[in-house]
Amino acid sequence: MSEIAVILPDGTELSVPEGSTLQDVAFEIGPGLGKDTVAGKIEGELVDKLTPVSDGDRIEIVTDQSDEYRDVLRHSAAHVFAQALLRLHDDAQLTIGPWTDEGFYYDITSVDLDEDDLREIEDEMQTIVDEDYDIERTTYSRDEAVAKYEGENSYKLDILQREAADDEEISFYEQAEFEDLCKGPHVESTGQIGAFKLLNISSSYWRGDEENDTLTRVHGTAFEKESQLEEFLNMREEAKERDHRKLGQELDLFSIPTVTGPGLPLYHPNGKAILNELEEFGKAMNKEYGYDYVETPHLFRTELWKKSGHYDNYVDDMFLLDVNDEEYGLKPMNCPGHATIFNQSSWSYRDFPVRYAENGKVYRKEQRGELSGLSRVWAFTIDDGHIFARPEQIQSEVNDIMEMINEVLETFDLDYEVALATRPEKSVGSDEIWEQAEEQLETVLENSKMDYDLEAGDGAFYGPKIDFAFTDALGRKWDGPTVQLDFNMPERFDLTYTGADNEDHRPVMIHRALYGSFERFFMVLIEHFNGKFPLWLAPEQVRILPISDDELGYAHRLKNDLEDEDFRVDIEDRSWTLGRKIREAQTDRVPYMLIVGDDEVEAGTVSVRDRKEREQQDVDPEEFLDQLVDERDEKLEEPSFLD
Repeated sequence: MSEIAVILPDGTELSVPEGSTLQDVAFEIGPGLGKDTVAGKIEGELVDKLTPVSDGDRIEIVTDQSDEYRDVLRHSAAHVFAQALLRLHDDAQLTIGPWTDEGFYYDITSVDLDEDDLREIEDEMQTIVDEDYDIERTTYSRDEAVAKYEGENSYKLDILQREAADDEEISFYEQAEFEDLCKGPHVESTGQIGAFKLLNISSSYWRGDEENDTLTRVHGTAFEKESQLEEFLNMREEAKERDHRKLGQELDLFSIPTVTGPGLPLYHPNGKAILNELEEFGKAMNKEYGYDYVETPHLFRTELWKKSGHYDNYVDDMFLLDVNDEEYGLKPMNCPGHATIFNQSSWSYRDFPVRYAENGKVYRKEQRGELSGLSRVWAFTIDDGHIFARPEQIQSEVNDIMEMINEVLETFDLDYEVALATRPEKSVGSDEIWEQAEEQLETVLENSKMDYDLEAGDGAFYGPKIDFAFTDALGRKWDGPTVQLDFNMPERFDLTYTGADNEDHRPVMIHRALYGSFERFFMVLIEHFNGKFPLWLAPEQVRILPISDDELGYAHRLKNDLEDEDFRVDIEDRSWTLGRKIREAQTDRVPYMLIVGDDEVEAGTVSVRDRKEREQQDVDPEEFLDQLVDERDEKLEEPSFLD
């Protein structure tokens, strides 16, 4: 029997017989690992342990100790939900039921459910878990699979025609009387689902398209242990209190009124003050790393988007309009505009790299059902950067970008993970170009000694990318900054420079964003800090609380001194008691309060109170101001004057 080689996570190659499955590979590594195998990953994709491997595959073995085990567990919990639902409502139709970062969901139709029905379904799920049914993979021919759903379930037929169009053998998973079309993977039996909870019901559209059928989506979660579930539910309640939509209203940061249209936020003065600070932080880094700012219009003729490839790949998500019989489109990305600016000049190899930056507003026509506060909007601003470089400059430039991203995420105390995202199914460019681009980014990551995951098929349509996913104070993961390598757009726009040999050469285009988008990053910061922004970000940094009107003159002199150092200061001059003024400032999450009464005016001092309810009297205003400047400029996370 001929041998093939697979690549293990540490980069070593392992020879195995042709036709081996992931579990076979695990047994080759060791009998204990083979026995413990639950699933595996091939080229970054989580798959069933019985999936065959091919020569050159990068593989990982998943056990119950792996990070991915919970995804497998939750996928099985989705099947347990579906089985319980059909026992109670045999007229229900199932569509899809994947795992998610927080649990799972199943989209269903042909049955009316409300929140009150979830308890009964949970009880039936518990019965199925207690019965500990084996979860077994079985396969059918395409004709047999189609026959199961023909005239019964058009959604499953649609899956067969799209996702499994080229598969001659179709996989199903069975547990007792329940069977579902599914690629897996799953745990061995229903009894391995230790703890679960159905969370809520919402609506969705089939395949996310609002032109399609409206479905009922049941959300749930599952864990290995009850204690983990309890911790999750407590954190979920905390997340409700930190919800950026709730805090955005309470702190007067932003609004999305119906009159503006869905997904089109309005930023109030408090919110814009924070965004301004984020912009200035980015500008300082861009200046340090040699970027020049440019500006592109919001609207372009669609000829540009056809040239760049965005029209073919994004037309369904673009806002298009007709002007004098010409088609125009609101820009979904900034990069074609930057490529056009580059193309207006002649370049020598000595000019490289050329670095452009723009805080550019872009527009994506997301489905209305997907819009949610600032997390997904129609109009958002990317802190965009594009580098035009010679091929030998790629590693240096990508390293610099990764240093910039690291500085951003460390400043906000956000832990992060890194992943290499490779060619998606819908892409432009030759195989050779993609292989070259992926190898370049992989080399950068390997040379940096940075741990990273492989996200097969998650690259941009024009090139692979390095993605940074960060974790907030509640342990939730968010997509954030990115670095993308692009050999395609320079080809499409015929970008050239004159090399040392006096011949034309093609530059490489590197896309990067330090925040990802201001809207998404702002949303995360609101919830990460629970509205208690660091001093340098806080929309109101100091509030002066005069005990009576007699101290207003002194309060204004203090305010002027603070504003001379560019602090954002307000005076609470309403006829309230001091206690009420303090409570209001605490509610507004103001970092510092300066309390002034007769004693402070006479001594020329202040009483300083912070939002942690710590207080110090008889403070010299100049001493307070000096330390306040240091705290702001060092971008400390919490008020530190009273430490």
